[in-house]
Amino acid sequence: MKPPARKPQKQAPEKKKGFRRFFQILGPGLITGAGDDDPSGIATYSQAGTLFGFATLWTALVTFPLMAAIQEMCARIGFVTSRGLTHTLKEHYPKSILYIMLLFSIPATVLNIGSDIAGMGEVSHLLLPGIPAWLFSIAMTIILIVVIVRFPYQKIANILKWLCLCMLLYIAVPFLLHPDWHKVAVYTFIPHVTWSKDYLEMLVAILGTTISPYLFFWQATMEAEDKQHSKQQIVVNKRVLSDIKQDVGAGMFASNLVMFFIILTTGAVLHGHITKIDTVEQAAKALEPLAGKLSYALFAVGIIGTGFLAIPILCGSLSYIISETFGWKMGLDKTFSRAPSFYACIILSLIVGLCINFIGLSPMKALVYTAILYGITAPVMIAVILHISNNKKIMERRTNKVISNVLGALTLLLMTVSAIALIYFQSTGG
Repeated sequence: MKPPARKPQKQAPEKKKGFRRFFQILGPGLITGAGDDDPSGIATYSQAGTLFGFATLWTALVTFPLMAAIQEMCARIGFVTSRGLTHTLKEHYPKSILYIMLLFSIPATVLNIGSDIAGMGEVSHLLLPGIPAWLFSIAMTIILIVVIVRFPYQKIANILKWLCLCMLLYIAVPFLLHPDWHKVAVYTFIPHVTWSKDYLEMLVAILGTTISPYLFFWQATMEAEDKQHSKQQIVVNKRVLSDIKQDVGAGMFASNLVMFFIILTTGAVLHGHITKIDTVEQAAKALEPLAGKLSYALFAVGIIGTGFLAIPILCGSLSYIISETFGWKMGLDKTFSRAPSFYACIILSLIVGLCINFIGLSPMKALVYTAILYGITAPVMIAVILHISNNKKIMERRTNKVISNVLGALTLLLMTVSAIALIYFQSTGG
């Protein structure tokens, strides 16, 4: 979804400082980070806390700089080239890379959409038991289609920005529970690794959930559109790139902070009481008798809010990828009549995602299949992003600094190992 355009930098001697200016530069990066904590991600983090208590809290510290580095590269690529990542791939790299990305990204994203719709429907049913979950899922899908097609991107983007506040619900819940904060600190700053298949598989799942390929494409496209739709010409200088870096950093920090508090909440309440959490509605339901109705309600409402935030990003990202590949007219600023193929992709992805709920595929299996497909494409895409962001023909003088390359290489290594580990665990019945 096209986020509110970052205000162009004026050459006035007086520069706004402090919190007000920081809030003004927030846009694509913040929404991308918030969108990463979708119901599917919440299910993964809830599993981590339920099964292993606080033992995976340290992962939030590890994934933050890695996510921030890769998303900053994508943002810089989009802003410097004024094009989405798909267009850059199509123009400068073999078509085989683009087609491999399409082959795995499309089903993975649709499965992700389907599992998110299912999670929102089930949680809504918990809050209003008189209405069946499938009816909620259908209603939410219709609402999403109408809003995305009917309203201009600026209005939708403003809604998305406010929906980011839903993430604060997960930060608030642990303070209602009064956990052992000394223990929390120990597990946060000192990694506790159990060399078991279940624990290692959970680490792989956390990495796959937080560093997802669809976010790479979304970030680059949104930065490109941010630049294209600016009413004033924006010069790509250090100040503008610094604003982009702050925006991305804030978004990735918020994403990891929410991950941290979800693991903390479920680790403090459910660990030792519940042996298995397969879906977000199970996590929400289990919280009610153990943590009280308020904690349960906040957790559940947060799932619905993050779903409405993440699903437009998922289907929008998918539509941009396909439209850029085939050269269709695209853009959430355009009406349906001006970009029918673009909107048709969005509508179709939502309908197919909804239908997944009626074919007997459990949301947990959908998550596993999604993680496998993301795991296969993520290392390839990270390698390509590193190459693009160091290519002077594309980036000119705005190539990577040493620290970006170091963090990018570490991310590539971790995601490659994760992909191999995930495939191994699944093949051995882990």
